[in-house]
Amino acid sequence: MILSIFTIPKAFCGRIELIQRNAIKSWIAIGSDAEVILVGDDEGTQEIAEEFELKHIPAIDRNRFNTPTVSSAFDLAQGAARGSVMAYVNADIMLTPDVLKVTQAVPFNEYLVTGRRWDLDVQEEFDFCEPDWDDSLRKRAVEKGRPQEPAGMDCFIFPKGMFRDLPPFGVGRAGWDNWMVFRARSLKVPVIDATGFVTIIHQNHDYAHHPFGVTGALGGEELEWNLRLGGGWDHVFTLEDADWILDSKGMRKRPLTRKTLTRRIKTIPVFHPGLKWLFDFLKSCKGLMKRVFGLSITQQT
Repeated sequence: MILSIFTIPKAFCGRIELIQRNAIKSWIAIGSDAEVILVGDDEGTQEIAEEFELKHIPAIDRNRFNTPTVSSAFDLAQGAARGSVMAYVNADIMLTPDVLKVTQAVPFNEYLVTGRRWDLDVQEEFDFCEPDWDDSLRKRAVEKGRPQEPAGMDCFIFPKGMFRDLPPFGVGRAGWDNWMVFRARSLKVPVIDATGFVTIIHQNHDYAHHPFGVTGALGGEELEWNLRLGGGWDHVFTLEDADWILDSKGMRKRPLTRKTLTRRIKTIPVFHPGLKWLFDFLKSCKGLMKRVFGLSITQQT
């Protein structure tokens, strides 16, 4: 089975060039069971595709901020892919061959696999010709890296054709990755947290590629734009909304804890808008009870 890995690279300039070369070389090192597709026409993308003999799709739609859109990349890559399974990966993410084992471990026809990344400082060009390079990379991530929060997801694995006609989210901007989890859950497609199974390594970088730095890339107008396209903050889901877990012990349903139960109750109106009035009513009753009993306690004292 071929895994088709696709991404939308930034311009290959400065430190970003080193980071993206490391990422792409890691995908190539996975082996012949993975193909790599570069989507977009930013500086250096064509040259990198030619250097490594990769599939390149230069034409990509852009939003009103001139940011490449996720929807365009998903449609173009799925139309050109040889594989039956897709993996969208941010262009600064290094992977190891364990990503190929996901499809063998997942028993569903439709699914969305994602996982928590490791944030790691990488200052040099990584050597993927070394034997056991993947073990070395995993060890380095655990010893020197830091696990990202559940909201940060930079890799999505899913069957080809499952995600089409996405809203035109701006890539590299916050919000759209969280919407992917919501979308899968709304379609009743299993969302699988594979943090303990797949190694996802994010190479730390600044945001010099954006004219307004980190604020422009992760906040501001483009964040609001992505949120509006995705339906608002109610549709911002995280790994904690995944209903399955995949790790070295295999696949299992996420254990029902007080925290997960509370979250599921809170998201009921998201999936069943007709019940929103009931939840609003219960909230108002709760607020009224607090005011009444709070006033009574104050009067007694």
